[in-house]
Amino acid sequence: MRPAFEGGGYVLLEFEAGFNSKTALADVRAKIDEAKHDLPKDADEPTTQEVNLSLYPVLVVALSGDLPERTLLRIARNAKNALEQVPGVISAELRGARDEAVEIVAEPMLMKSYGVSLENLIAITQQSNSLVAAGALEGATGRFSVKVPALIERPEDMLKIPVAASLGATVTLGDVAQVKPTFKDATSVTRVNGRRAMTIEVSKRTGANLIATVDGVKYVVEQMKKQWPDGLQVSYTQDKSKIIRQMLADLQNSVITGVLLVAIIILFALGFRASLFIGIAIPASFLTGILGLQLAGLTVNIVVLFSLILAVGMLVDDAIIVSEFAERRMSEGMPPRAAYSLAAKRMAGPVIAATATRVAAFSPLLFWPGTVGEFMKYMPITLIATLSASLAVALFFTPTLGALLGRAATVPHDERAKGERAKDSGLYMRTVHLALHHPGVTLLLALALLIGVQMAYGKLGKGVEFFPKVEPDYGQVVIHARGNLSLDEKDRLVRAVEERVLKYRGLKTVYTRAGEQPRQSNELGEDTIGVIQFEFADWRARAPAHQIMDGIRDKTADIPGILVEVTAPRAGPPTGKPVQIQLSALDPDLLPAAAKKVAARLGRRDDVRDVDDGLPLPASIGASR
Repeated sequence: MRPAFEGGGYVLLEFEAGFNSKTALADVRAKIDEAKHDLPKDADEPTTQEVNLSLYPVLVVALSGDLPERTLLRIARNAKNALEQVPGVISAELRGARDEAVEIVAEPMLMKSYGVSLENLIAITQQSNSLVAAGALEGATGRFSVKVPALIERPEDMLKIPVAASLGATVTLGDVAQVKPTFKDATSVTRVNGRRAMTIEVSKRTGANLIATVDGVKYVVEQMKKQWPDGLQVSYTQDKSKIIRQMLADLQNSVITGVLLVAIIILFALGFRASLFIGIAIPASFLTGILGLQLAGLTVNIVVLFSLILAVGMLVDDAIIVSEFAERRMSEGMPPRAAYSLAAKRMAGPVIAATATRVAAFSPLLFWPGTVGEFMKYMPITLIATLSASLAVALFFTPTLGALLGRAATVPHDERAKGERAKDSGLYMRTVHLALHHPGVTLLLALALLIGVQMAYGKLGKGVEFFPKVEPDYGQVVIHARGNLSLDEKDRLVRAVEERVLKYRGLKTVYTRAGEQPRQSNELGEDTIGVIQFEFADWRARAPAHQIMDGIRDKTADIPGILVEVTAPRAGPPTGKPVQIQLSALDPDLLPAAAKKVAARLGRRDDVRDVDDGLPLPASIGASR
């Protein structure tokens, strides 16, 4: 992908899932060094950096207050530089800030009297602001390059630059011109909840710990905040760690609930002492499996916790087999030590075979290719680690605890089971006898169910979806407009949408960015003039997210000259829009008409919306999209 824009361009490289980012970055830098000699001499030094294609940063730090713009800019830049050093942070982008510049106001009469032309004044000023290479020094400890900095650090330094000289005097820039510190024209405007602010968008590296990254960013900000003026207000928006913490807590509660339910069932079936031995297998297997993930350098994430919930019922199978055999032998009069020792020996084969079959069932998922495979690989790894740990617990730890603490039950297990579940057992045995007496009919019914269920779901079901729709916590409004619009015009159009979004109930924070947009994402078209990212309030105190987003679409549909696109982050890894059609041709002049034709056909479908044709922007103001 090779997008270009006025004054520059960039090449976006996409790698296969699971690549080594450090090696890829080094290889790309090496190739760029080889291609430097083909670039124009006045071109800037090309840079190589890792990018995150997600539209949503993990945290936005907003700085606002009744402070001079230069003071606020200095604080924001220092904070940006500090946040980029936090482990796990890939970038900290400063938004809503104008670059500093120096304005030189020359006096024509003075320049004419001193014989200084405007061209000479420009050339001398540019040459004075440079870094002069002065060779190298070589000593006993190595060779070091020497550079003489002739950079201008303060506006006052420019006043002393000589522009003309004679035998008796030297004319400086201060003699023929005035130098004033100022700012470049703004390229973007940022607001938080409708209030003007400078923001720092923090994005994390792929695979980095999100909670640790956000906590590190907040710690650095709080430490720097002690040295900032009292009038500066600091706020955090788009905090993704809150959602992750909540999801982790919910999944942990689900794991604990599952463990308790399994323990209750075992207690009902085997008694207190045996259920205690078996129940220990669950946390022991969990801790051992997580230790294996830690040693492998993998993080505990949502997929890992879901896999632990899936593994709860399977972890106790091995311990149940060993404990049940020992309980039977103890009910026959065998001492606990001998019973559990015999159980560990006799049941080793069945336990290993049962565990091996489950591990074999999940092993092929380790070779799941592509982005989805990288996303879901934690499930088979977690299951294999915990199931292997349960095997060790069942064959070593459970017999050891049983030998030390085991006691034979006062009522034999068979008698207890007969008294408690005689009715259910009778129904089960009658069903088994019926199936055994009619094996052909049983097999036909099984085959009919196997085929019939799938055919019935294919005709009557709701379809297949890889990642189901879930209630989102964030959403965004992308505003498109075409024409050579100024920043004020873009901000006016974006503000019209923002005012309607702010009036909507159910939104916690609203972060608006009008004007120039980051060029890292291919989801933001060239005609994007603004993005409004909002955070939903607690789902228990608001309407469903799809109703809120549909309402925003309806309320902003009547604003002329713009096209509003309301979206929410999709479940799973970021993959761009669901459908992307790429056109190519030997004759580039044929592409615009073909792109319009494809976009028009897609736009006529009821199940398609937010179509972006990717055409270049027209030069006229008010051109329709």
